Amino acid sequence: MSYELIAALMFSSMMLMLLTGQRVFAVIGFVGAAAALFLWGGTGSFNMAFSSAMKLMRWYPMLTLPLFVFMGYMLAESRIADDLYRMFHVWMGSIRGGLAIGTMLLMIVISAINGLSVAGMAVGATIALPELLRRGYDKIMVTGVIQGGSTLGILLPPSVVLVLYGMIARQPVGHLWMAGVFPGLLMASLFLLYIMVRCRLNPELGPPMPEEERAKITRADKLHALQAGIWPFVIFFSMTGLFLTGVTSLVESAAVGAAASTFVALIRRRLTWDVLYQTARKTLGVSCMFMWLIMAALCFGAVFDGLGAVKSVERLFLNDWGLEPWQVLLMMQAAFLILGVFLDDTAMLVIVAPLFIPLAGALGFDLIWYGVLYTITCQVAYVTPPFGYNLFLMRAMAPPEITLPDIYRSIWPFVAIMLLTLLIIALYPPIATWLPNYVYS
Repeated sequence: MSYELIAALMFSSMMLMLLTGQRVFAVIGFVGAAAALFLWGGTGSFNMAFSSAMKLMRWYPMLTLPLFVFMGYMLAESRIADDLYRMFHVWMGSIRGGLAIGTMLLMIVISAINGLSVAGMAVGATIALPELLRRGYDKIMVTGVIQGGSTLGILLPPSVVLVLYGMIARQPVGHLWMAGVFPGLLMASLFLLYIMVRCRLNPELGPPMPEEERAKITRADKLHALQAGIWPFVIFFSMTGLFLTGVTSLVESAAVGAAASTFVALIRRRLTWDVLYQTARKTLGVSCMFMWLIMAALCFGAVFDGLGAVKSVERLFLNDWGLEPWQVLLMMQAAFLILGVFLDDTAMLVIVAPLFIPLAGALGFDLIWYGVLYTITCQVAYVTPPFGYNLFLMRAMAPPEITLPDIYRSIWPFVAIMLLTLLIIALYPPIATWLPNYVYS
């Protein structure tokens, strides 16, 4: 049996097992281990799996994963994120669409602290959405605002998806995080511009706060809300400032963020045993999930490298089909978008990354820049019907009056903005590559 046929059999077996509803890490790990056993026997297959596990345990930047997840959950469980939304509510409620703009800003800040989309979704759906609906905001628009804004968590640092990508692509996480800053801010700016223009054209979508309610909000109330809501910014800028100035390393900055969020919860008198237990439990669950996924992906990728599948695909595209590198890149991104309709971002990464990432490098593309393209594609996957992860998460958290068809209708303008951002980054790579080159030069 040829190596090309074995590689095709691995992919087909994996996709077939995924259709049975098995866990992603179990499917990928099983296929990788079974292929290694078939190719190299018992000793070789055991050494490959053991080597993958040891490689993961010895990868020092992986410590950032539980620390950043802990920080985000601490802010959510201690209700410090509630104070942040109250600040946006008081300061921006008087303009058209002001609460929707404030909600998007809340999503941006939570994303820049947590690194996952689920935290922003939870905060937006439980805190912001009921208030927006109560004040007469259009339910379809604000549902899209929360879903689109929550996806920024996987692009802005400290993105957990970029940590996974860095592990599989063997690229420094710090460079990837810096590469995600300007693209993430560009996308967030386009989101905000869309909200402002749409509410300007149709004021009924986002009515301002009533005059009598605005009159009750004194300057002291605004200053108190600002004082309470400023803590997440203090945590974020202290953490990133120490890192960018070289005072702390990447892992040390993550530890600073986790410790600072706990300290803020303590001085705000919200650090209870229940908050600490819930934060630790959720952090452990998320961290273990990603550890299993990465270990399975490393095992699968090692077998794939050993088969020489990347060279075979490269020869097929460039020599046999005569495609240009940009045409191959376009095909890879199209494949990601199609897979995103059926799979979430982590499943796509561990299934396709062992083939596509080395191929992108072999074609001469910058893997830091390609990581940003991949992550934006993952954002689209998060919210693309019918199986987008955030769609069902929103349905589980939203009030009963918001139906699944409403959620499907709400997301398309934000998907269009994501695809526009993807096109801009693809045509002008320095948006992603300038900052990491500047910081690490």
